[in-house]
Amino acid sequence: MTKSKLDGAQALIKGLEKQGVEYIFGIPGGATIPMFDALVTTGTKIKLILTRHEQAATHMADGYARATGRPAVVLVTSGPGATNTVTGIMTAHMDSVPMLIISGQAVAWMLGKDAFQEADIYGMTMPIVKHSYLVYDANDIPRVVREAFHIATTGRPGPVLIDVPKNVSSGAFTGNLEADMDLPGYRPELLPPDPKIIQAIADALKRARRPIMLVGHGVIIADACGAVKALAEKLNIPVTNTLLGKGGFPETHPLALGMLGMHGTAYANKAMVEADLILNIGSRFDDRIIGIAAQFGRNAVKIHVDIDPSEIGKMIKPDIYCLCDARLAAEQILKTVERGETSDWIKRINSYKKEFPLHYRRTGGLKMQHIIEELHTMTGGKAVVATDVGQHQMWTAQFWKVDQRNNWLSSGGAGTMGYGLPAAIGAQFGRPKDLVISFSGDGGFQMTMSDLATACNHRLPIKAFVLNNSYLGMVRQWQELFYDDRKSGVDLEGNPDFAKVAEAYGALGLRIKRAADVRKVLTRALEYNDGPCVIDVHVHKEQNVFPMVPAGKALEDMIIEPRRRRGRPPTAAKTKRATK
Repeated sequence: MTKSKLDGAQALIKGLEKQGVEYIFGIPGGATIPMFDALVTTGTKIKLILTRHEQAATHMADGYARATGRPAVVLVTSGPGATNTVTGIMTAHMDSVPMLIISGQAVAWMLGKDAFQEADIYGMTMPIVKHSYLVYDANDIPRVVREAFHIATTGRPGPVLIDVPKNVSSGAFTGNLEADMDLPGYRPELLPPDPKIIQAIADALKRARRPIMLVGHGVIIADACGAVKALAEKLNIPVTNTLLGKGGFPETHPLALGMLGMHGTAYANKAMVEADLILNIGSRFDDRIIGIAAQFGRNAVKIHVDIDPSEIGKMIKPDIYCLCDARLAAEQILKTVERGETSDWIKRINSYKKEFPLHYRRTGGLKMQHIIEELHTMTGGKAVVATDVGQHQMWTAQFWKVDQRNNWLSSGGAGTMGYGLPAAIGAQFGRPKDLVISFSGDGGFQMTMSDLATACNHRLPIKAFVLNNSYLGMVRQWQELFYDDRKSGVDLEGNPDFAKVAEAYGALGLRIKRAADVRKVLTRALEYNDGPCVIDVHVHKEQNVFPMVPAGKALEDMIIEPRRRRGRPPTAAKTKRATK
């Protein structure tokens, strides 16, 4: 170190070191020069990953956190540097991802006076963070960092913001680097579930004849996957998962139904409609899976296990709820429950799987599903997969079966385009020995593709697939189905040659235009490990994702097949509810 005494920025870096931080993702600016300087003067082992955009930095930290289970750090300057992180912070907040965002700020005595690059990022982000800090005293920094990590990673995880005025980061530090936390009102301790509630759940499960288990992201966060699998096998009940619950229960398991909801499997939705008991572990009953709340599970006993009290009864009023960590609850239910009679129910579910399988035609142009399914076959599904948002996301959720936690990275609650590529970059930093794949549409890819430079600079061997239909495909699908096919603002005319863009950055650029070339090009992509590889896949322009539950409709109104010809509305396959 070149200084005999610490300043606030150096105390910050030392505080991050104590939390085991491996990477900082970000871009410097005037208000953060002291903090970036401290990365040099402290001799820290924390690695700075210089990104090309602050939004991408937050998505990288998000991908790192989801893929490793450990929080990552974003460091950006004040004003536009900070505001550029808002989309990424919202994405992490909606999906309960632990993250620390450190923003530089104008000097404290200029706050509220419209100083250069001043922005009230503390106030702007208050609705989308778990907690915020505005630090006025350099001596508070070690305590604040320690508290921020504790808050971000305990209870229901989420992002925490620390806003640091420049005079604080450059000011003298004379405090204690080992300062204790001071959080008297925050008690996220993992308490065991109430035995009476566990017994009530066990009794209800034993009585049920058509039970179903719904696995959400909370199962993955709590590492409850083993207990959930053991519980499903002991009870012999089918298991469906949310989009972010992929990997919470192995999707190749005979009891797995895959994803349910708006673009879930037909058999998952049918099973949910006919169930007489729904055991929800770690899902918040979001609008994309319940359809019409008043009709969801109306003939079923509804049991909700969640760590966040604000989620209980918010969307669906449960008959029994257990406010508890998913793993602790699943383990106690497993110890208590007795198996009921479900053999006839499993036979019915299996018949639905045969009658309504996921399928597509390989004729009539190259399909996104073909690429996804073929790649899954070639890799055995052993990869970390990140997606953008749109049609490709839903097809990837349908056709890429995930068997392990932390291998599925996707923007669920926020639905953030541009997430896939930087999330894959962050995941590759966190898991350098694992295969990392991103699937993006041509719209989302262009929102953050500048950070191909980051991937190339670090020679990260990610495989970035651009499933290119020259449309904003999901919006176009809705326009076709529900707005008389009036296309407005969805034609991405003027797309670049993505393979050439990749080559310009220094990545390997490949193309697939014919189904006959799929395996050959995929093989080359998988064998290339000298840096990132971008595969520009020219797919069918106007293919639609099915099954589909139209917005504002119930699961019973699911559309299973596309309409046969233009001008004729699709037919909904009504599902009869089984009565008790």
